[in-house]
Amino acid sequence: MRDCVALLFCVAAVTAWRVSADAKELSITTIKEEPYAMSRGSELEGFCIDLISELSRELGFEYKVSLVKDNRYGVKDPSGTWNGMMGEVIRREADLAVAPLTLTAVREMAVDMSTPFMYTGLGFILRRDLSSEESSFSLLSPFSTDMWAGLLIAFLLTGLCMFLVGRISPAEWAGPDTEEQNFTLLHSFWYITGALALQGAGPHPKGLSGRLVSAIWWLFAILLLACYFGNFNSMLHSNNKHVSIKTFEELANQDLMDYGTVEGGSTTAFFKNSRNPVYRRIYEHMERKKSFVSSMEEGLRLAQEGNFAFIGEAVSLDLAVARHCQLSRSDETITMRAYTIAAPLGSPLLKNLTIAILKLSESGELTHLRQKWWSSSCAAGSRANTSEALRPHDLRGLFLLLGLGLGVGLLLALLELLSGARNQAKDGKKSCCSVLTSELNQRFGSKGGSAEGDDSGKSKA
Repeated sequence: MRDCVALLFCVAAVTAWRVSADAKELSITTIKEEPYAMSRGSELEGFCIDLISELSRELGFEYKVSLVKDNRYGVKDPSGTWNGMMGEVIRREADLAVAPLTLTAVREMAVDMSTPFMYTGLGFILRRDLSSEESSFSLLSPFSTDMWAGLLIAFLLTGLCMFLVGRISPAEWAGPDTEEQNFTLLHSFWYITGALALQGAGPHPKGLSGRLVSAIWWLFAILLLACYFGNFNSMLHSNNKHVSIKTFEELANQDLMDYGTVEGGSTTAFFKNSRNPVYRRIYEHMERKKSFVSSMEEGLRLAQEGNFAFIGEAVSLDLAVARHCQLSRSDETITMRAYTIAAPLGSPLLKNLTIAILKLSESGELTHLRQKWWSSSCAAGSRANTSEALRPHDLRGLFLLLGLGLGVGLLLALLELLSGARNQAKDGKKSCCSVLTSELNQRFGSKGGSAEGDDSGKSKA
């Protein structure tokens, strides 16, 4: 019997609320804050605007959204008067306040608050190079993956070029028919490897073409090593100066960097009133250093400049990380908080709003809205460090110099071979093309083919 009465009461309340909602347009107040409510021309867009639209579709009410006049969430002054969105709801100037309004005991006593539509906690952000852990492969860190791949290609091409120059240039042969040639493929790679270690691995090229390729590779190797050790030293200096900071305890136990939060906000109040010794030390540090900031924008700016950690609500910090790729948020979050919708005390809207929010949560619509407005503009795996790993385009001039030197070296080797072929043709009264073809066959052709050619030449003679 009691259950039936309760059910009838709920049906009557829903009916009464729908009649009142249909009778007038609901006045909804919100605050301009990215990405909850943002201006788009004369209209508003954002997470909260989409949330209001979904709730109106679920419950069937008309509404009008306006920004809070004093641009405040709402705090109570010493006289007991509320300002901001809280004040507008308490004075019934607005039927609802839909914004990232944190659920607190003081607010719950002044207004009715729905079930939370979003949960968050406190975290901190800092620049990625200050938060990243030291790599196990720090010897590879001065160059990016693309750079190492480019160096491998350059190494292989130079070794192959040295081999070809040694084969083509007559100066590198004791005699093609004897197959006594210094620069075999294996020796070519050994020679350029020695240059990378600044150790000359003999024998050395004799011809102009081989010496040119050798000089270009040595110049490339010396400049490359200078860039590598310069960037490696810079990264070591950065790692020694800053420590890896992942938790609030690590933040409180170091004194190499400052940290702070928005002055006078709920985050400041949490650290000030906390009995946890770690959180108390954090507040005392901020109070002693006067490291509070006037706004979240200022905190983000200081964090991007480096050597500063900004403490705030994790959901807002996640948005900052999605917009500023050089920032990183701590994995640890503390003191869970919730964002809810506020309504005047005794409002018949509250029960239906709570049910509608739960339905949106169960259907995944709230998750979809979160992904929509918190989507990252950063490339996957992007990193921004004080000392960035060198990429191929940073040393493109050096690679171009190497490529030009290899090309000129091959061209000179061909000219040397052509010049020798012309002299042989002139002395032996043969065509230059036949002598050149014979020389190339002796250098790159099969052993049997060369011998066969010689026998046929002798028989003709």
